[in-house]
Amino acid sequence: MKKVSFAEFGGPEVLRLVDAEEPHAGPGQVRVAVRAAGVNPVDWRIREGQILQAHPVELPAGVGLDAAGVVDEVGEGVEDVEVGDPVFGEGTDTYAEFAVLSAWARIPGGLTFDEAAGYPSVVETALRIIREVGVRPGQTLLVSGAAGGVGSAVLQIARDRGIAVIGTAGAANQDYLRGLGAAATTYGAGWAERVRRLGRVDAALDLAGAGVLAELVELTGDPQKVVSIADLGAPEFGVRFSGAAGSVPAALAEAGRLIARGKLHIPVEKSYPLAEAAAAHIDSQAGHTRGRRVLVV
Repeated sequence: MKKVSFAEFGGPEVLRLVDAEEPHAGPGQVRVAVRAAGVNPVDWRIREGQILQAHPVELPAGVGLDAAGVVDEVGEGVEDVEVGDPVFGEGTDTYAEFAVLSAWARIPGGLTFDEAAGYPSVVETALRIIREVGVRPGQTLLVSGAAGGVGSAVLQIARDRGIAVIGTAGAANQDYLRGLGAAATTYGAGWAERVRRLGRVDAALDLAGAGVLAELVELTGDPQKVVSIADLGAPEFGVRFSGAAGSVPAALAEAGRLIARGKLHIPVEKSYPLAEAAAAHIDSQAGHTRGRRVLVV
């Protein structure tokens, strides 16, 4: 089978499309014929060797956590799906023609494989950081870097829970944020003052790692009311860095419920062939994403 791999840590140029042995489902796992794989910032952080403590890597290594595809192998003890079922979920080395998933759910009706591949890690992360930041219904949550996949999910989940949201993003994404129910403003010089004019901030999330933690702490008045998933220097500000995943099966179930109620939709901004994984990483690292990027197999 074809698989994206890297033999050394570095930039996107270290990614190679190689021939590899097919993986097989172990107990409590399923194997899927991958139709699409989600591209997440954690993928290129792993490729660069940034987060080895949280994600140990043995080289050469595959890439990717999220996938949507068709079950073609069921491990011992798995009873909720059968060969031929379309599923989305999280596993390992999903930038490949076949991948093993450790958490999965049937794809909700109406979603394409491309769309479904963009949900697993994004929804798990969104649910986790909303919980960790401790924001409650009736309060206001500020989301820095709100137009990407996680931001899109956070805004919609928070609004569904009765939490007001303020989002920062580039000028081109202001209407997109407003369409998700957020009060929107641009980042860049003077952004914190623009946020103040939009209202009180009770809690804040840093999704972009753009050096804004000092301002977020000032806006909330409490570093414990700020959580980052993108700035590894967060502890220097007394801010929690959230990196350990919670329950992916629970997140997939919640995603299914929200999608069925019409309360969650994460668009695919761009799809790439598997051979163009490096280009997908370059674009992901550049930011300014609206929704998700996926690799199509």
